[in-house]
Amino acid sequence: MSTRYALYGTWLSGPTYKVALLFSLLRCKFDYIHVDLKTGKNKEPGYLEKNRFGQVPCLVDRRTNFSLCQSGSILEYIAEAEGYFLPSTELERLRAREWILWNFDRLVPNIYRPRAHKLGFRDADAATLQMYMNDGNAALKVLDGVLSKGEWLVDGRPTIADIDLYGVVSYASEGGFDLSQYENIASWMKRLEALPGFLPAERLLPKTSAVIG
Repeated sequence: MSTRYALYGTWLSGPTYKVALLFSLLRCKFDYIHVDLKTGKNKEPGYLEKNRFGQVPCLVDRRTNFSLCQSGSILEYIAEAEGYFLPSTELERLRAREWILWNFDRLVPNIYRPRAHKLGFRDADAATLQMYMNDGNAALKVLDGVLSKGEWLVDGRPTIADIDLYGVVSYASEGGFDLSQYENIASWMKRLEALPGFLPAERLLPKTSAVIG
C-alpha cells in the first residue's frame, strides 16, 4: 500500500528538504518521487496537472486527492493535517507565516542564488554576487538578533517557522556565508538538529525515487 503523502522534488532543492525534514520530524513515512528538472519532467502535462507552476516541491495527499506547491504552504498543510509543529494559537500561526514570508523575501534569494552559482547552475557577475552576500548577511544578522531573545522563533517551541528557515540557513555555507559569526543562529541550528527524527538533506533526498521513513 502506498503512503498517504507523495513528495515530488529533487535532491538539490532546499525547499524540498524543508518538507522532507518536517516528515522526518513527524516520523511520517512518505513517497519521495524524484523529478528530473534537466530533462524537463517538471513541464510535462502529467506533472503540471499536480503543480501548475512546474516547480518543486509538490505535495500530493492521496487521502484527499489534493496537491499543493510552495514549501511554506506545504509545511502548514502537513502540520495542520498531522497536528504537530503548528503554533498553538491563530495569532502565533500568523506570526509563523510572517516568518515564512520574510524568509522567502530576505533569505531565500540571497542564500540559494549564491549557492546555485557555486554549484554551476546560475550565472552571476561579481557585483551581483556581492549584493546577494551583503543582503544575505544583513538578513542573517536580523535572525541572529531575534534568536538572542528566545530559543525558537514562535510560540516558545519548535514550529514550521523554524523548519522553514532551517531549510534555507542550513545551505548558507554552500553559498559562501560564514555562519560562525552568528552564535545565536548556530545554537538554534543545534537545537533543531537535536530534535528526535532530525536528518540532514543527504539522508532525506536521494537521487532516485524511494519510500522514506
